[in-house]
Amino acid sequence: MNNAALADPIPDTPVLRFASHNFEPLPSGALFWRARQTLLVADLHFEKMASFARRGQMLPPYDTAMTLTRLEADLRRTGATTLLSLGDTFHRVDASSLLTNSDRMRLDAIVDAVDCIWLSGNHDPLPHAIGGTCLPELELDGLLFAHEPAKGRNGLISGHLHPAARVAINGRSTRRPCFVHDNRLMILPAYGSSTGAINILSPAFFGLFHLPALEVTMLGRDRLYPVPVKRLVGG
Repeated sequence: MNNAALADPIPDTPVLRFASHNFEPLPSGALFWRARQTLLVADLHFEKMASFARRGQMLPPYDTAMTLTRLEADLRRTGATTLLSLGDTFHRVDASSLLTNSDRMRLDAIVDAVDCIWLSGNHDPLPHAIGGTCLPELELDGLLFAHEPAKGRNGLISGHLHPAARVAINGRSTRRPCFVHDNRLMILPAYGSSTGAINILSPAFFGLFHLPALEVTMLGRDRLYPVPVKRLVGG
């Protein structure tokens, strides 16, 4: 048995109770499913900056290395034996061919170390040749894992929308990526180092959640913060 299965919950990490399952969110934006020894991530968008560079935009192509560093640390921290990526692992269909030799070696090492499941996203709808298992979606233990959120699908865990929360306290506001769920739908924050975020009060989220049951957990620098819904503001 993996040692992490016997370990206590990760210090300073709240437990998200969703559809009768417990999950441990991490400040990086990953979600650890201890019962399955599985690390969930969404929207890594590997090679996003390299894709922009190919179109003539002069941007530093270091985002993949930064995201891999975060991913390696989370796998060590949790002891996860499975990595489940909820789509948009790569920023475009051919982006796996843009990986540097160093980044490809690091990604290969992850694939060799843990079971990797890559779900299709709108940016990478086709299977890619980096090892692991490529699926359009996954059903497991009464839960559905897919890239895009949908109405009326209970127990769905997804990514795609890059959720963020803006909180107003004492006349000042802070905006950070967040986990958000209503016990029927959960959306993970984007994990990639070059990804943006969308306020969960914006039109992109309208109709997805049952607002009275909404739970929001904001990412801080080194910890997570449960956010009262009444403190949320737009923008």
